[in-house]
Amino acid sequence: MSTADLHTATGAYVLHALSPAERAEFERHLAACVACAQEVAELTATAAQLGLAAAVPVPALMKDQVLRRIRTVRQEPPLVPARSRLRSFARTLPRLGLAAALAAAATFGGIAVWQHQSAEDARTQARQAQERADELASVLASPDAQVTAGDLADGARGTVIVSRARDRAAFVAAGLPKLPAGKVYQLWFSDGDAMRPAGVFSGTGAERVVLLDGRIDGASGMGLTVEPAGGSPRPTTEPLGVMEFPA
Repeated sequence: MSTADLHTATGAYVLHALSPAERAEFERHLAACVACAQEVAELTATAAQLGLAAAVPVPALMKDQVLRRIRTVRQEPPLVPARSRLRSFARTLPRLGLAAALAAAATFGGIAVWQHQSAEDARTQARQAQERADELASVLASPDAQVTAGDLADGARGTVIVSRARDRAAFVAAGLPKLPAGKVYQLWFSDGDAMRPAGVFSGTGAERVVLLDGRIDGASGMGLTVEPAGGSPRPTTEPLGVMEFPA
């Protein structure tokens, strides 16, 4: 891909729409491009919020109206090849606009993740997840948000987004290996020589965007370790990586 293509591939990267070769090339670019790293973090957060959506059947009346209008409205012929038009359009969108476009596209795709469980449990879990997703989005979209990226063990990559105004930090992981049963990834705030627990996430190996638990509260960086399910009060393994927070 050309340099211009790389800068417009953030959405496709988040949606796993790149080929293996394109993905590897984009990740090399991502390691050196702060703007793309921040955009990937924002789009990943948007996709996480979409996981809270519930699919609703389209009203029959609306479907009939749309189908009737389709028969009477002629589609305009394309002025440029579709691929070129998409690239041009993507270049004109600001980061938050691209996130909104991704949200709209995915919503109309009918994302649904509600499982069969009691209504009260579902509402409680949804409310908690929504609150956390809103807090994560506020950190990623904060005007003072700063981004830094670095290497983790086993070829994985990590990106840290810090908002000093909100006193919160978020972490984006890509390429982490899948963990065996009974193990999780645990995040830590680095306070000098001390490590303070900052939350856990599952070791499925999928890309993750995570809001660190608790306030930064003067921490100079963060670390990532593998711990027993449920987490540990202090690290029990060598860190997969320690990353300094942006100044």
